Amino acid sequence: MNILIFEYKSFGIEDICETLARLGHTYKVVTTNLVHERINEDFNNTFEKQLSTHYDCVFTFNYFPIVSENCNRFNIPYIAYVYDSPLTALYSYTIIYPCNYVFIFDKAQYQDLKKECIKTVYYAPLAVNTKRLKRQLESQENNKDLYSCDISFVGSMYNEKHNLFDKLNNLSPYAKGYLQGIMQSQLNVYGYYFIEELLNDKILDELRKTVPYNAGKYGVETDTYIYAYYFIARKLAEMERFDLLSALSEKFNVTLYTPNPTENMPYVNNKGAIDYYNTMPYVFANSAINLNISLRSIRSGIPLRCMDILGCGGFLLSNYQSDFYEHFTPNEDLVLYESKADLIKKCDYYMSHEKERTQIALNGFGKVDEYHTYDVRLNEIFNIVFN
Repeated sequence: MNILIFEYKSFGIEDICETLARLGHTYKVVTTNLVHERINEDFNNTFEKQLSTHYDCVFTFNYFPIVSENCNRFNIPYIAYVYDSPLTALYSYTIIYPCNYVFIFDKAQYQDLKKECIKTVYYAPLAVNTKRLKRQLESQENNKDLYSCDISFVGSMYNEKHNLFDKLNNLSPYAKGYLQGIMQSQLNVYGYYFIEELLNDKILDELRKTVPYNAGKYGVETDTYIYAYYFIARKLAEMERFDLLSALSEKFNVTLYTPNPTENMPYVNNKGAIDYYNTMPYVFANSAINLNISLRSIRSGIPLRCMDILGCGGFLLSNYQSDFYEHFTPNEDLVLYESKADLIKKCDYYMSHEKERTQIALNGFGKVDEYHTYDVRLNEIFNIVFN
């Protein structure tokens, strides 16, 4: 097949291209930030110009309504492989276009959309290019000392100065207390995100007055969804990651890779941001324990970070996500924690049980290498789209 790819700073684009070539497909990549626009004539013209060549389908990481509009206009299958959550574009009215094949990694979100009779969505866990990772890690002798550590976490701390939640500074004492209460409760519960359900009319009225949100004519997402998944879920991530990493750093050597400042975590070794392709695999392969602390907006899905860790042969210690049980065997392929106390206990155990830790990492890699590579996933996707 010949595939037209639109992208802008997408994780995995190089791996997709390598895999397509390995599977015998041809492709062209068009890099443009205009994919983020809902309506844009320049993008429409760019899209149309590409059609001087025949393409069997269009592919993007994540879903872009403007790409769907054009695929619908020219009757070309559109494959969108979603790795972000939340993603408001999924609530665009364009999602129902028959050209769409939208593959979602979070099974809970996929099921919600199916319940709304959206026929263009499919469930597909995320994937990795283990062949590329093997090549990199086979020649990593000079990197072992540089990236070896006891416990590492790679990701955002969501503590930017202008984050959305902190804009809610004019709420009444009652609303502030209510939000603090439900957020603290949510931090104690894994596997079920209930914040959206608990934003009652009184609280929503205050939120709307403080920071109004209007989906406009292009989307059907509610302001309740935006407050729950963008304002509050990201604040919860900031709170949870600070709490867990701080607690671990009092007992273990913890290394953090993030672009965010962390002066309030003096015992955490913040080494700054790292490159997804050129550096991150060495971190995952050489950390005794790789942490995953999921955004609560990912309700059941396995985050890309987890697949990357396992694909590098790293030992993964993650919070509970129900999709793990569909694809992996906890305590054989990876380990899950259920609370802060449980996390500390399991870090203590696995830091002193290297043989068991190494075997679990090997099992996890084997499962990913067999079932969750881009080779496997793309063949599954193409079978759905073209059969």
